[in-house]
Amino acid sequence: MKTEYTEEQKYLRAKKRVKSIKGFYVHLMVYILVNAFLLIARVFSDGGTEVLWEWQSYNTVLFWGIGLAFHAFGVFGMDILFGKNWEDQKIKEFMDKDKREFWE
Repeated sequence: MKTEYTEEQKYLRAKKRVKSIKGFYVHLMVYILVNAFLLIARVFSDGGTEVLWEWQSYNTVLFWGIGLAFHAFGVFGMDILFGKNWEDQKIKEFMDKDKREFWE
């Protein structure tokens, strides 16, 4: 059963979606800036680029990145990996392949 929405409800849903996407991009920008600062500060405070080869240099990047990935899935859903038409395109691709192999 498909629900019909009024123009105001559509507007409010779209506004909420835009707000969540904007929130994700702000989160992404903060992630990039803070982690770049932390890595640069570590290089200058520990005396060289050798620290970039150590696991400890990337703890924040890794674990915060996991949280950022969950935020992306929350905002974009599975579209971020498979896209909106991915399933239809794959079905068509397999059908075309099967058709070529069967009839040739």
